[in-house]
Amino acid sequence: MNGVDGVEASGRGRADSADRESWARRTLLFIAPDDTISESLVHAVEREFPWIGVERVRDLSATWTAFEPSVSLILIDAVFLSEIDSCSAQLARFHPAAMTAVMQDDGRRPLIPDEVFASRVVRGVLPMNLKLDVWLSVIRLMLRGGEYFPLAMFQPYLNNGMPHSEAKESKPPIKRQAALEESGQLTCRESQILEMASQGLQNKTIAAALRLSEHTVKIHMHNIINKLGAHNRTEAAALFHARRVAAAGMVPGADRPVISTLT
Repeated sequence: MNGVDGVEASGRGRADSADRESWARRTLLFIAPDDTISESLVHAVEREFPWIGVERVRDLSATWTAFEPSVSLILIDAVFLSEIDSCSAQLARFHPAAMTAVMQDDGRRPLIPDEVFASRVVRGVLPMNLKLDVWLSVIRLMLRGGEYFPLAMFQPYLNNGMPHSEAKESKPPIKRQAALEESGQLTCRESQILEMASQGLQNKTIAAALRLSEHTVKIHMHNIINKLGAHNRTEAAALFHARRVAAAGMVPGADRPVISTLT
């Protein structure tokens, strides 16, 4: 890992009181080969999230037991991605409340988007080449139940809708740029709903927060997806984050995923 490995967290943990009350004491479980997750990285997580205890195991079979405190988030190394679905029953049995995400380290084992999206277990991707504060923001999102996929994973599908292998010879697409520009045409309510959806909130929660019916939120999400030319709400959220970063003058390259931060 060339981004978060070996870096100390700066300052005290920024967890708010609502997080502490909501999560009490929980476990974050890393499933990775030896020496993949450094001690400094574990220290950074536990310092940022004082109510989280970190456990590390070297293979999937080591997770077939209950942990105390219970596991809220499972982060697996990409080398185990092809095996994870076959272990879904055991994971559901021993860690029923845990979300599972795969760690992306293209220097070790590049992720294939179709393989990730086809998984019945994986609900997010955690890039391991990020600055520590950004990386911790993604952890926070996942601990709150949000799903995160870096924008770079969608790039092959924004290339005229073709997978990367079929789009290698294509000219650079304008669809993503057009979608970013179109996102500026959303109504205030649509922008508000899209921002909440990008934080991992479901329609029912959004509806309650905005005092709307769930049906109204669904209609707004349908309109948002159509306006952006997205395939689903996850892709729409990725485009929302891309617009936010672009507006800040930090348009990322294809090799630098866009990160969602919670406010």
